[in-house]
Amino acid sequence: MFRGKSRPWVGPQIQAEVRGGHWSEQQILVRLRPGFIVLKLKMASYTVKIFTGDRPLSHTFNNVYIKLVGEDGESERKWVKGMFGFFHGSESTISLSCKESLGKLLMIELDKQQLPLFAQDNWFVDKVEVTSPEGQVYKFPIYQWIEDEDTHYYMEGTATFAFEEQKAVVKGARELELERRKEQYSWAVYEKGMPYCMSTEDGLPSEVKFSYSKTIEFTRTYFQGLGVMKLTGLANCVEPWPDFDCLHRVFNWHKDETSEYVYEHWRDDAFFGSQYLSGLNPILIRRCTALPQHFPVTDEMVHLDLNGEMEKGNMFLCDYKLLDGVKTNVINGEHQYLTAPLVLLHKTPMDELKPVAIQLKQKPAEDNPIFIPSDREYDWLLAKTFVRSADFHDHELNVHLLRTHLLAEVFAVALLRNIPRVHPLYKLLLPHTRYTFVINTLARKQLISEEVGSEGVLTKYAAAGGEGVVSILQGALSSLTYRSLCLPEDIKDRGVESVPKYYYRDDGLRLWDIIHRFVSGILTNYYKSDSDVQKDSELQNFIKDVFEHGFLSRKESGIPQSFSAVDELVKFVTMVIFTCSAQHSAVNNGQLDIGNWMPNFPPTLQRAPPTVKGGANEHIFLQTLPDVNATVNILAILWLLSEQYNDVYPLGWYPEELFCEEVPLDLIKKFGEELKELGAAIGKRNTNLDLPYKYLDPELMENSVAI
Repeated sequence: MFRGKSRPWVGPQIQAEVRGGHWSEQQILVRLRPGFIVLKLKMASYTVKIFTGDRPLSHTFNNVYIKLVGEDGESERKWVKGMFGFFHGSESTISLSCKESLGKLLMIELDKQQLPLFAQDNWFVDKVEVTSPEGQVYKFPIYQWIEDEDTHYYMEGTATFAFEEQKAVVKGARELELERRKEQYSWAVYEKGMPYCMSTEDGLPSEVKFSYSKTIEFTRTYFQGLGVMKLTGLANCVEPWPDFDCLHRVFNWHKDETSEYVYEHWRDDAFFGSQYLSGLNPILIRRCTALPQHFPVTDEMVHLDLNGEMEKGNMFLCDYKLLDGVKTNVINGEHQYLTAPLVLLHKTPMDELKPVAIQLKQKPAEDNPIFIPSDREYDWLLAKTFVRSADFHDHELNVHLLRTHLLAEVFAVALLRNIPRVHPLYKLLLPHTRYTFVINTLARKQLISEEVGSEGVLTKYAAAGGEGVVSILQGALSSLTYRSLCLPEDIKDRGVESVPKYYYRDDGLRLWDIIHRFVSGILTNYYKSDSDVQKDSELQNFIKDVFEHGFLSRKESGIPQSFSAVDELVKFVTMVIFTCSAQHSAVNNGQLDIGNWMPNFPPTLQRAPPTVKGGANEHIFLQTLPDVNATVNILAILWLLSEQYNDVYPLGWYPEELFCEEVPLDLIKKFGEELKELGAAIGKRNTNLDLPYKYLDPELMENSVAI
């Protein structure tokens, strides 16, 4: 109330307040002597737009309510719409009036309430935009399912840190968000000695599940795998392959240009060696500067001056010691075999990488001969096949499952437990967690589980059974280092900077640099100094969670336990994005290409490794290969994991508008342009290759571990 005639500024003030154009009229009484005068004062009017997601079943028939919270006050809880107001893909607009401006908007409160006779449904909200009376547009990124009748708090979209927050109401909402998340995303132990995973005791939260379309497509693909590959009638055949013609008929059902090349060259030494550079396991090979004492190769064996060739940088070693002593499986009543080979390779003057010596067991002995290319054809081919079976296990369990899938899950759980949605790190990393929880839950159940009723395809049909799978994963984690996850350091540590035709290295380093520039641009826009990093408690809790639950507090791993500098953070986040996108693509997308011709990638072998030379022939070789049912069941899984799906977010594509500020939006655009240029360069290079390397083409990889 305004009292007396001594307020001459009342009229001009009211006039000034109505000029903005976003004000609504309300009658108020102003007491003037000797009575009352009715004046019309304009109220603050806010335009609110609510965007419902366009995915199937995003709509709601419930009543929806909203409240605005600003620096100078808050609005009343406003009914928006109900029943037919929020169809999927819709935009709903309302006007919300307040007695006065709320000042800078800080957050909104959303809730929905069930209507009589209607079921409580799930509503997916993309975002909310609010235009203030002053014309300022505030954006609230949400991209979340609202499934209950609780009040949900969403802060204004400008990225902020906890130490910057001054308002108690915002601090409280930030803390409440993380409290709820820690209940939803709790840690669980799958097996001792393995990275922790997300607890699924209460099921997966809706926001991390497959979309409706992805669920339908993936389920259909899974159950039709054997049928599409024309293998249904062979899934229960427990006989060995009688000849190569039968194997080739199976191969012919699903071949392409790459798998045809594998079939034609799988016996060639040059192709065998090239798979260490641009195949499914491109991180095992390292330069050999001195032969291991337990691998007694001599110059006379290989017809090379080994010391001289090592000094020139022409000798390379692949050591499968991780597999030594692994308990093996019993398939179709027969004991299976898995070796831990050592492979010596030589770079020839023609720039080909060829194996020159193979020892199938780690400990030298008379019954553990060193095989060389001049041995009889099937002796040498059998030795290489035992190596390829070892590579199957090292790839699937260490390089693929552990180093991409399980680590991606660790990063995702730590992110969601410790980083609120308004934090820049959340906005940067969330797209790289998409679908990871679903696919990993399926992997544990369908690939490596020994539980009754689960599929456990790897534990049933690979040489390493359930116990062997766990021991390989435990051994791999115990030796995993931070440097090996950072591609530039890994390439240097393995001494493979100058190996020719190493397309994984060439494309990967360019991708690493592009991602690093993008991450650096985003993070340095918010972290203005190392001090900002040090006092960001949410960030420090995130990396502590990663260290403790992902790497089991192993200091020798080199994983940071805390961050003290911006550069440290940029490097770590680059590694996370590279691991979840590029590295996963490199070791996942070519599995059917490489493994469709099974002798090149056998999941198990059912005759013992040869102890003498001269005893192998075609019949022995075929008897050593996995039985028909083991072959086709593994092929169906490789097909499932290599299949292209429609619901894909390629690297650099961020359709969810998590960032609101101009700088990160410009950086995202530039990031996409650089990735497109790299893709064009890779495509141009591949036109000149007999076997194109396409697994690090940004257009063909996903943002996240989503398959």
